Amino acid sequence: MSEGAILSAPGTPCWVSLMVHGLDTTEEFYRGLFGWTFEEGPRTLGAYRLARLDGGQVAGIGAMAPERRLPVAWTPYLATDDADAAAELVRCCGGTVGVGPLDADAAGRKAICSDPAGAVFGVWQPRRPPEVVRRVRPGTPVWNDLLVPEPMMVAKFYELVFGYDVRAEGDTATLYVQDRPVASVCAAGEETLRETGPRWTTHFEVADVDASVARAVELGGRLVREPHETAAGRMAEVADIEGARFTLVHTPQ
Repeated sequence: MSEGAILSAPGTPCWVSLMVHGLDTTEEFYRGLFGWTFEEGPRTLGAYRLARLDGGQVAGIGAMAPERRLPVAWTPYLATDDADAAAELVRCCGGTVGVGPLDADAAGRKAICSDPAGAVFGVWQPRRPPEVVRRVRPGTPVWNDLLVPEPMMVAKFYELVFGYDVRAEGDTATLYVQDRPVASVCAAGEETLRETGPRWTTHFEVADVDASVARAVELGGRLVREPHETAAGRMAEVADIEGARFTLVHTPQ
């Protein structure tokens, strides 16, 4: 199966996007941290830039309207064959559609939704093969976790909307597409939820977690959770210059 076909399989996280107030300063932060280069994105999305690494796309960063004071956070987009049908399923299963569905030029059709717990995610219907870098290499998104108070209940919502095979272990539900794990729904404590609410967290691969944390702080970000060892590799949570949180991870080879 081709890489494009895998990325387009319904339910697969296929894109991550960030809406910010200071587009230029945020671009410089991620350029300095991950070595991304940038180009202008679809015009229908307003001021929106595509981040590239080794010729492939890795993420998008857009400018939030000045009057909007929404939380700044990385948002994963989940692939679908039909954005309109997926949006309707979101509504029927207890979620909310906040934006769209609408066209993003010729690239595809999108909607921005929230699940019953309130965590925000995107729906993406591609109209051409994706150019996304998917090799596990520094600077690329490699995983997404969803932090909620009741993982199994919320995982059921995503199962109904996207057809995931949900496999539970303890207080974590892993979402599978075509027998491949693609994301996790994890239990979060009261303190975490009180501070940020239910949310998706994107993991970005780095060559050295500790050095990347130091670089993020040097660029104006801050450390949220100290580097630590996990079964998935060494990782740490940081926030960028506008407070968007994300995880840095070094995956064992």
